[in-house]
Amino acid sequence: MKPLVIPPAAQRDERSIQMLSAWIAENGLHCTLNIGFFDGNGHTEAKAWGILLADLVRHIGNAVAEERGTPAVETMAAVVASLNSDLDLPTSSCVGEFHVGHS
Repeated sequence: MKPLVIPPAAQRDERSIQMLSAWIAENGLHCTLNIGFFDGNGHTEAKAWGILLADLVRHIGNAVAEERGTPAVETMAAVVASLNSDLDLPTSSCVGEFHVGHS
């Protein structure tokens, strides 16, 4: 198992909240999602997740730019194109269980 580093800001902020974790395991994607957090804090769940995903795409673009020199906007456009394509024609099934609670 190869976990990623917890960002320093999340370590410093005692009110930080983990919103998602994604793993490739057993030949598929396995994730945990903090569903209900946004609704519980006065936001529309779907809209807030859309904003979170947009921020994530920007972070991916910036990280690839820093690591490989590819312009961030180019990577972001490729990610969004791939996302839209896979939403229209999924490359894998999305099955799983929903568990409530924290470890």
